[in-house]
Amino acid sequence: MSLGPVVIIGPGRMGRTLAGAFIESGAFREVVVAGRQATAPYEPAWDGHARYVFGLERPLPGTLAVLLAVPEAHVPEVAHSLAALGPAPDGCSVFHLSGALPTDVLEPLYHAGYAVGALHPLLAVTDPTVGELCIGDAWFSVTGAPDVVSVARMLTNSIGCRLIAVPAARRSTYHAAAVLASTMMLPLLARAVELMQRAGVDGDQGLAALIPLVRSTLDSIEAGGVPDASRGPIACGDVDTVALHLRALDHDQAHLYATLGAETLELSKGGLDREIYEALNDLFSRVLKLETTGTGY
Repeated sequence: MSLGPVVIIGPGRMGRTLAGAFIESGAFREVVVAGRQATAPYEPAWDGHARYVFGLERPLPGTLAVLLAVPEAHVPEVAHSLAALGPAPDGCSVFHLSGALPTDVLEPLYHAGYAVGALHPLLAVTDPTVGELCIGDAWFSVTGAPDVVSVARMLTNSIGCRLIAVPAARRSTYHAAAVLASTMMLPLLARAVELMQRAGVDGDQGLAALIPLVRSTLDSIEAGGVPDASRGPIACGDVDTVALHLRALDHDQAHLYATLGAETLELSKGGLDREIYEALNDLFSRVLKLETTGTGY
C-alpha cells in the first residue's frame, strides 16, 4: 500500500535530492515539488513521476507530509504563506530541514492544523545526483511530538535511511556536533594541503593523496569507534616525532597542531605510560603557552 503524497517546497540541492529519493522509492502516490521559478529544474527522473508547482498550493487531501527545503532565513516566511492558504489536510505533518532552527518557527502552520517538527538530514549535498546516491547511508534527526516522529520514520524508512530523535531543548548542541564533524573538517584539510605544498607536493596531488587517508580513518572509526581508530605518533607515544613536527611548522600551524594534538592525547592516554603522556602534554602546553598546573592523568 502506497503512502499519501509528499510535498517538497524548495527545489534546491537538498530538495531535489529528497525528491529523487522519494520517486525512486516508489512509496508515495505522488511527489510534488514547489518552487519560485516558473519552470521546473531539469531532472529527467521527475518525468511522469513528480509534479512541479510554481509558487505554493494548499496540499491535497491525504497528503502525508510537507518538507520545507528552503534556506533557514526563509522558513518563517514560507510557514506564514503556507498557513495562509487554509487549514491543513487531515493528518498532515510539516517539517523544516534545518538542524538549528526550533520548531517554533512553524507556529502559524500548527495553528492551521498541521503537526509540526524538524527533520534534519545528516548529509552534505553539493550535487543532487551525488546526494541521491549517498542518501541511503544517511541518518536524519527528528524533533517533534510522537505522531510527528512516526511520520518522520515513514519518510526515512521509505528511502532506507535511519532516524534519531533529538529533544527540542538540545537541538543547538546536536547541530554543533554535526557542524564539528562536517564543515569544520574543511579548514583542517585545507591546512593539510598547504603543508603538502610546503613539502613540495602539488596542491591537487596533495589533496588526492590525503582523501584515501581520510576515508580509511573514517572506515576505522566506523569499525571500532573513535578511540580505537586513533593512530599516528601521538597514540603511539612517539615524542621525538611530535617534537619534529612542531619545529617544522610556523606559529599558526603549530598552534593548530598542538590544540588538536592535546585532544588526541586525551583520547590516547589510556594506552600510554605516564612518563610519555607527561612529555607529550608538556610539548603541547609549551606551544599553547599554558602553565601546566596538573597533568590530568
